[in-house]
Amino acid sequence: MSFTTIFFDLDETLYPASSGLWPAIRERMNLYMQERLGFTKEQIETVREKYFREYGTTLRGLQANHAVNMDDYLAFVHGIALEDYLQPDPGLRAMLEALAVQKIIFTNADAAHARRVVRAMGLDGCFNAILDVHVLEPYCKPMRQAFEIALEFAGESEAGKCVLIDDLPRTTRAAREFGFFTVLIGDHSPSPDADRVGVALPEGHRDGVSSSKGAALSSSKGAAHATLARLIDLPQLLDGR
Repeated sequence: MSFTTIFFDLDETLYPASSGLWPAIRERMNLYMQERLGFTKEQIETVREKYFREYGTTLRGLQANHAVNMDDYLAFVHGIALEDYLQPDPGLRAMLEALAVQKIIFTNADAAHARRVVRAMGLDGCFNAILDVHVLEPYCKPMRQAFEIALEFAGESEAGKCVLIDDLPRTTRAAREFGFFTVLIGDHSPSPDADRVGVALPEGHRDGVSSSKGAALSSSKGAAHATLARLIDLPQLLDGR
């Protein structure tokens, strides 16, 4: 493998969207805006979408327009019992331990949330570092400055030596333009927004599914794409690029 650093997004990338954790966090965001800032339920989705588009995240928009304290906001929205949504993933742990590269969690959330997720999934010790919203301030993914910070944070001089895995097309698109090799994970069709596209398995097929390396990699006609059936199949996908 020619890559020396892999950046892993956290929410709905390190753990599957089917866990239901991200919708629970999103509900906490809505509750914060309603209880702390006085938004009506009707206003919240419109405002969040506007801030997401204009500032990169709801948080950055709230900071810019409502002087929200970042630590207070993050503590509130992540105040969830993770054990209700996440379980240890020994297969994922084995894959991460076998990757002989620097592994960094790269998230628009905070390191405290990332550490809790890692612990709930039984992945303690699998990552070299966490690049979080505090380190990125005042930026966030998918801003170009966030990728510049990531490159320096990782001690890398060439973007082409880095892989970024994320579940948002706009993030992999921006990272690819910056020079990272990108993997878009989740329920996506082959897309020009990433070098590789991951397809999430249906519920009940995550652990112990039997598939050959050939099944984990499939080419899409006319494009340089392969299908990542499970995050634990990442090494085969990268080797087959």
